Amino acid sequence: MLLSSTLAFRKVSDISPEILKKLGIKGLILDVDNTLTTHDNPRPADGVLEWLDLMKKNNIKMIIVSNNHFPRIKPFADMLGLDFIPDGKKPLSVGFKKAMQKMGISNNEIAVVGDQIYTDVLGANLMRLKMLYVVPIEKEKTMFFKFKRKMEIPFLPKKFYK
Repeated sequence: MLLSSTLAFRKVSDISPEILKKLGIKGLILDVDNTLTTHDNPRPADGVLEWLDLMKKNNIKMIIVSNNHFPRIKPFADMLGLDFIPDGKKPLSVGFKKAMQKMGISNNEIAVVGDQIYTDVLGANLMRLKMLYVVPIEKEKTMFFKFKRKMEIPFLPKKFYK
């Protein structure tokens, strides 16, 4: 199904190298807002830096793909020491394809990590990538996002990996 995830987690730091190894994942395409930090926040959420270090120590390749623009993503990605694709146009394939090319690993060894059904989950499934859904860090405040989140409810994961 186009709107379903491979696995779901409460937060990004719940994704362990052991889980990735079981799934055959060697690379992660990461979303930013409400996955690694809150909207427009220049700092990563609690535990994210330690999680990134753990992934790096386990040779997991990572790249950010965001629908946000260069001025938002570059300073954040630089702080994390990650490569990035701004204006990723998720759920379209353009950002995912660029990320896969930069990582240089096959699509069956890549997973997308994100919090939105209609961008991250749909995009991953259209590209036939594994999808690791994470619960949004916080509720959005704009009417657009409130509407979008309401429309996601029927497709939200029911079970979370522990």
